[in-house]
Amino acid sequence: MSKSPLILEIKGNSLDDGPGIRSVVFIKGCPLSCTWCHNPESKKAIAEISFETKTCIGCNTCIETCTMDALSRENPFYIDRAVCNLCFECIETCPSGALEQVGKEMSISELVEKVIKDKPFFDTSKGGVTFSGGEPTIKMEFLAEVVKAFKEKGVHVLIETCGQFNYERFNELIYPHVDLIYYDIKIMNGDDHKKYCGTSNETILENFKKLHRKFLDGGVEVLPRTPLIPNITDTEKNLAAIVSFYKENRVEKTQLMAYHPLWQEKNRKIGIKSSANSEEKMSEWLASERVKECEKIFSEAGILIEK
Repeated sequence: MSKSPLILEIKGNSLDDGPGIRSVVFIKGCPLSCTWCHNPESKKAIAEISFETKTCIGCNTCIETCTMDALSRENPFYIDRAVCNLCFECIETCPSGALEQVGKEMSISELVEKVIKDKPFFDTSKGGVTFSGGEPTIKMEFLAEVVKAFKEKGVHVLIETCGQFNYERFNELIYPHVDLIYYDIKIMNGDDHKKYCGTSNETILENFKKLHRKFLDGGVEVLPRTPLIPNITDTEKNLAAIVSFYKENRVEKTQLMAYHPLWQEKNRKIGIKSSANSEEKMSEWLASERVKECEKIFSEAGILIEK
């Protein structure tokens, strides 16, 4: 098995993924499978093909190119992914760019060279590079080498993680080269976490407690974050349980992320069929009033909301 993950995207000039101006490296593959995943194209560790209906000009060049007969306007998502062999020839012949490869190989030197061009912006704004996903720790050896390379060049490094990783290896390989950790705390109830995220949260919570204790002892800051998903994570019961967990572990601040439904269109582009029930319940942006109500639960408990 390759030690290098596929790179989903490198997004420059970001102001939403940590302090200052940042470049965000999205790594493909995740150990969780959250129902509402805002980056569903990052779930699988393998390369995929996306199809954008709005961009397609209907020339049928890709259909004529495909030797597997995997493309047809009769298919619900245009591509029969059970037949497609991922040769990507359709992408090469598509004149409109409607077909795109999702996830590409990139060496550490290529990645560093692409990102380091923005170092003047990092230095001026006190920004840096953020590793996100998917889950950036899915390939520990690769991540260790690349974060070390950036630290040697004086770049601030931030990791966005779901927390589902081997703590000992993370502590040894990654932790020494990281300046800030954004850590997702989604659902406190173990059964609900398994239902909506595909796995138990025991490892996630234990890893957070260990990392936060290190922070309290002078280590790397760990900022817990909760996505506010309607009727799943934003319930009074779940938020109260998170507050209790934070108080027990002396957490003084957190970040709440408002829900948006853009993932549903992303699902369609990569051929994932959402249930009609989830589409209906999650078709609208979370109202600002509801976000304020959620923030109040934390602020009244003395926990600062970081914007």
